[in-house]
Amino acid sequence: MDRPSSRQPLQRQFETHDGQAIFYRHWPALEGPARGAVLLFHRGHEHSGRVAHLADELNLPGHDIFAWDARGHGNSPGERGYSPSLADSVRDIQTFTAHIAEVHGIPLERTAVVAQSVGAVLAATWVHDYAPPIRALVLASPAFKVKLYVPFARPGLKLMQRLRGKFFVNSYVKAKFLTHDPERIASYDSDPLITRPIAVNILLDLYQTAERIVADAAAITVPTQLLISGADWVVHRGPQDRFYERLGSRTKERIVLDGFYHDTLGERHRKPAVDAARRFILREFDTPSAPRSLLDADHIGPFREEADRLASAPGALAAWYWRAARANLKLGGMLSDGVRLGHQTGFDSGSTLDYVYRNTPSGRGAPGRLADRQYLDAIGWRGIRQRKTHAEALIADAVRRLRAAGMPVRMVDIAAGHGRYVLEALGALEGGAGAVESILLRDYSALNVEQGRALIAAKGLQGVARFEQGDAFDGDSLAALAPAPTLAVVSGLYELFPDNAMVRRSLDGLARAVPPGGYLVYTGQPWHPQLEFIARALTSHRAGAAWVMRRRSQAEMDELVRAAGFDKVTQRIDPWGIFTVSLARRRGA
Repeated sequence: MDRPSSRQPLQRQFETHDGQAIFYRHWPALEGPARGAVLLFHRGHEHSGRVAHLADELNLPGHDIFAWDARGHGNSPGERGYSPSLADSVRDIQTFTAHIAEVHGIPLERTAVVAQSVGAVLAATWVHDYAPPIRALVLASPAFKVKLYVPFARPGLKLMQRLRGKFFVNSYVKAKFLTHDPERIASYDSDPLITRPIAVNILLDLYQTAERIVADAAAITVPTQLLISGADWVVHRGPQDRFYERLGSRTKERIVLDGFYHDTLGERHRKPAVDAARRFILREFDTPSAPRSLLDADHIGPFREEADRLASAPGALAAWYWRAARANLKLGGMLSDGVRLGHQTGFDSGSTLDYVYRNTPSGRGAPGRLADRQYLDAIGWRGIRQRKTHAEALIADAVRRLRAAGMPVRMVDIAAGHGRYVLEALGALEGGAGAVESILLRDYSALNVEQGRALIAAKGLQGVARFEQGDAFDGDSLAALAPAPTLAVVSGLYELFPDNAMVRRSLDGLARAVPPGGYLVYTGQPWHPQLEFIARALTSHRAGAAWVMRRRSQAEMDELVRAAGFDKVTQRIDPWGIFTVSLARRRGA
């Protein structure tokens, strides 16, 4: 272990989303009530004891400082070096910060993060995917691309994972390549809590997630400082520089520390790095940077530019490629019922989504069913089904919260498609349909209304649910809903429309309809790995037009919701980072 901190920590635990009891250290503020919190996230293979020295060296006596042992590390439970997925570990951060807000009374708005290596990738992913309004983010040598000196290591590991399932590899890194500090080298070599194995699923997830975060760093808008070790043997520098250059933060800082090895904040002469982090954090607490508004991101910014590129004609060679892709889809529609339905109604239609939700391959004979299975297993459709699961869970959460507050449960879904996920969410409620006073499903499409009414009848829910035609972007119509809904659901709608003015009209109508203390469940799509394929090869429900999407970062979507009068309470995201589902509470009570 490193030399002990003179600022003694308390040892605590918090429970994660899946019931794991995660160990953490807490150094209470030394000077009166805490100004805020500083969260420390350790490197891969390590634990909170390896960053304990920063509790003193950061010299922030007015702040509470917290450091966890990530699941599978240090004093936390779980198989050593293992997590079900990197997304689970990122969600652990969300649960940790919610615990700190609830138990220690420090909200995200008064929280700064200092993270190293793999911990820095987790922290950057959390900020990207969950858009927490933290005060400052300090990333030291983020492991966006680990140096795997063996040729073709990643393809080989992927193949072995398919063949063997879960297995582990040991870290090749020796302590002498992490730091020049002889005390830290010796303590690393003798520390019984160092976890040298890492599960291959996490190593591969780390690469894939880091590539996504580096490519989409424009979605991160919080004040960010990047500390780069100039002589790093463990990770590549190029992705760190690309991440910094793409950052959407107006307040950002890059510091290159010549001669530093990978353990940036544990180097022998680390004072310049630690002092830089301290200065950055204090500046953001003393004179906070103005938050960057994204309400006009539909007119200006990287995601508008991306959509414009997708809407423009491709080059001559690319045009031939996409003609072939569309022709291949036409042939696929002769076999696969799902592809044929997409051509008929649009690949973003309520009918297509209901088909994807059912997830039962259908087509002409065995070849058709096989083709349909491949279609239904596309990454986007897997994400859609996970979005349905998350929506049902947060609807159930909102119902529990309303009942606990003594409020009636009156639901409305303003663009329900066939309404399957709302109606099936009733099965997760204690008391079933009896827990809900009324459900109003609305959709602009007469076909969806007809199919939705048939689904209500098939489930025997005519007594509690009704379906009507309505425009989800008519704010006055939404505001006049009767009886006034206490839980509004908007799933898979706003992602299809690039115009923020339309979304704001819709949210304003819901804000006028939902009373203070009521809830809103809303979805987002901050990322998609197949945007160009969707834009070039698939058609929309809007008169067969190309399905060009303008992505909204989670920060943009949350700001639109916040501007309408709702405050986000919690969020879910799929393992691939494609679709989010959030729960927000109407302000005023």
